[in-house]
Order: sequence, then structure tokens, then C-alpha cells
Amino acid sequence: MARTPSASKSSTGKDRGSRGGRGSRSDHGEREDTEFMDKLVGINRVAKVVKGGRRFSFAALVVVGDGKGRVGFGTGKAREVPEAIRKATDQAKRKLIHVPLREGRTLHHDVEGRYGAGRVVLRAAPSGTGIIAGGPMRAVFETMGVHDVVSKSIGTQNPHNMIKATFEALKLCVSPRSVAARRGLKISDIVSRRSGAAAAAAGKE
Repeated sequence: MARTPSASKSSTGKDRGSRGGRGSRSDHGEREDTEFMDKLVGINRVAKVVKGGRRFSFAALVVVGDGKGRVGFGTGKAREVPEAIRKATDQAKRKLIHVPLREGRTLHHDVEGRYGAGRVVLRAAPSGTGIIAGGPMRAVFETMGVHDVVSKSIGTQNPHNMIKATFEALKLCVSPRSVAARRGLKISDIVSRRSGAAAAAAGKE
């Protein structure tokens, strides 16, 4: 009978240790979530006609990024606004892409993207330019960590198509390192050619 209390103490000690382990894992998950910043681009109220009336729900469009070149977007639909935003944020984190940045502030080169009726043009900019972009595109650049960029939307103003066209353009961005590795050249050769072409274009103007 004397062994029973000691056994219960040991079991409770193990339980406390296991609870502490779970707490540490949850803290680590919270730290992983805090490295991402999210922006709500738009939210729409959707009505579904059912027997007896209309049933309302909300559709959210969210952009998520870590400020270091990774960015993603997602959509979510639910009966309540917070739940729709949570679904969109979770989907955006699952669809992250990595975009190489020059000096950690701008794109390496100009690029154009299309999706449906949406068409966007993204241009690299010198330091101090800032983010020159419309609402949905600005959210993408801010969460991605771009500080200098010039962009223009030449198509539909639908935020969904604008963001999808922006992501199609970002997927085409490559760094001089990857181009040099693919062509079997040195990075200095790629950069010198780019600077020479830019100087020639400036001379023509």
C-alpha cells in the first residue's frame, strides 16, 4: 500500500513534464507565426439563396509574407469575417513563393505578368523611390519586403486578378546567380552585361 502514493507522484511528474513539452512546442509555433505579416486586401459579402430566404457569408482575400522575399496569397469563405480571414491566411501560408531581391530592397529586372483580364508591369527602381503601386499590389510588395519598385496595372481593377497577375510576374523573376549557373558563366559577366545595356539605353534617350 505504501508504493501506491509514490507511483502516483511519479506519474504526475511525468504528466507535468509532458505538459511542459507541449507548451514549448506551442511557443515555437507562435514564433513561427510571428515571422509572417498579413494584409487584408478585400472582403466581399456573398449571398446564397436558399429555401426560406438568403444565407450570407463572407469571402476574404489575404496576402502573407515574411518581409524577406517570401510571399503568398489566399482566399477564404465563411459565415463570419474572422473565420474567413483565418482560412485565407492559412491558405496563403501554404502557397508561399520565394522571389529573389536585389540588395534586399527591389527586383532584379523588369517583368510583366498576365492573368485573365489582368495585366501588370513591374519595374526595378533605385534606392529611395519607394513603393509606387496600387492597393492590392502594394500589399504584395509590403509583405514581401520590397522597398523600391514601380508598378502599373493595365487591365482589370479586380483585386483577385490583379494579385494573380502580380504573382505570375513575380514567378518570372530570376537572380543573376541562377542565370549564371544555368548558362555556365560568372555572376560578374551577367551583371556587367546588364549594366552595359542600361548605359546604352540611357545614351539613346
